Amino acid sequence: MAVNTLTFKAGEIHGDNTDGAGLVRDIESNAGLPLTGKRILLLGAGGASRGVIAPILVANPASLFIANRSADKAVLLAAGFSSLAAVDGGSFAEIAGRDFDVVINATSASLSGESLPLPPGLFAPGALAYDMMYGKGETPFLKLAREQGAARCVDGLGMLVEQAAEAFFIWRGVRPETGAVLADLRAKLGA
Repeated sequence: MAVNTLTFKAGEIHGDNTDGAGLVRDIESNAGLPLTGKRILLLGAGGASRGVIAPILVANPASLFIANRSADKAVLLAAGFSSLAAVDGGSFAEIAGRDFDVVINATSASLSGESLPLPPGLFAPGALAYDMMYGKGETPFLKLAREQGAARCVDGLGMLVEQAAEAFFIWRGVRPETGAVLADLRAKLGA
């Protein structure tokens, strides 16, 4: 497990990962889309995915499918969370013919400007496309999602702000208001 938040209690060091809480809070609070009962597709089977799966499952989606270029890696990652809920994994080809309410890109493709080999028809009516990456302008994943009919496209800037707020809560027991911080960052990015 990746750790991004440390606390020190009774002479022990405790590690947490606030990424998943930040992702779920951004989607549910900032984007206004509860994950309960949603069909979710998580793209990628690396560390970014690993850190968000448990919080996604706690939100009680109808289903979670992890798709990856290497199907074996996705299947293995899904199996690692099978004690929490039913999670499926496989290749990008295995999602052809299926549609999802929420599609989350946790791959590094947007960092290098790459497109993902996604089959058409993934986005159900009203679907949210979410890229964990953010920056000035639209990521390649969000561009593809918009072109394929995603109703809403959201980048990961809110996840960054919300995971930091979660870390602050762990450290100080107070959850900061994030709306003004997120709005200020968006304005500065021109996003």
